[in-house]
Amino acid sequence: MKKKRILILGASGFIGNAIYKELCSYFDTYGTYCSNTLFQDNRQFYRYDLQEDDIFRILERVKPHFIISALRGSFGAQIQAHQHIIEYLLKNPCKLYFISSANVFDAYSKFPSYEMDKTLSESIYGRLKIKIENMLMRIPKKKMAILRVPMVFGNTSPRIKEIRLLLENNDPIEVFPNLIINVTNDDRLTQQIHYLINRDKYGIFHLGSEDLIQHEEFIKEIIRKMGNYHPILKRVYTTNEDRYLAALPKDHLLPKNLRISYQEIIDHHLTVE
Repeated sequence: MKKKRILILGASGFIGNAIYKELCSYFDTYGTYCSNTLFQDNRQFYRYDLQEDDIFRILERVKPHFIISALRGSFGAQIQAHQHIIEYLLKNPCKLYFISSANVFDAYSKFPSYEMDKTLSESIYGRLKIKIENMLMRIPKKKMAILRVPMVFGNTSPRIKEIRLLLENNDPIEVFPNLIINVTNDDRLTQQIHYLINRDKYGIFHLGSEDLIQHEEFIKEIIRKMGNYHPILKRVYTTNEDRYLAALPKDHLLPKNLRISYQEIIDHHLTVE
């Protein structure tokens, strides 16, 4: 049986590269990079500049069965790229997995959000994700999956690197005491995506922890795990009331072994270097 061909757009970024590492031993996996020259000698990687290059060229060369979009960059260029991807999807036996965000719900602050809830965002980033989600909703449902992801942690994640740097420099770390979130890490997220591809799943999935924690408490727990630090916390209050930024799974639950809690992320994936 021929291996499924997978193309990861944005495979040089933190999330895209974690997905590539998870999938490359099991599938015929390709990725794109823009400016990171570490990938230029890797024959599985293609250079792709979101603002200058046409994605059709790479799609025609790879002929993927699955496209995973973890693109970052110019919002206008992202929208145009996804319009071209959709044109390709409609003419070819191919499916798109779009990495979206819990920010598509950031205008709803009183409750956590679930897969079938209406999206509404106050942020430019959230509105971009909604625009692309809405484009995907108009194509045959078996052609796509929307993967909404909360804050992603892990030893090599930008968030953890930033916290380490701030701790070492004794600089203040911003925390949001009234913000209630769910979280994930690169290990579990990539395992979940692997499962979805294996089972040829489609639809909307919320790929975060099943439980909630306050942002300040979570960051404090992470810092405790890192070592004996005395952090300076800069508490940022956007409101006097608790507000939620959490995309919880309810309608499309994954198998129990693929679910995760925020405590597991703290306990098992944030180790002292």
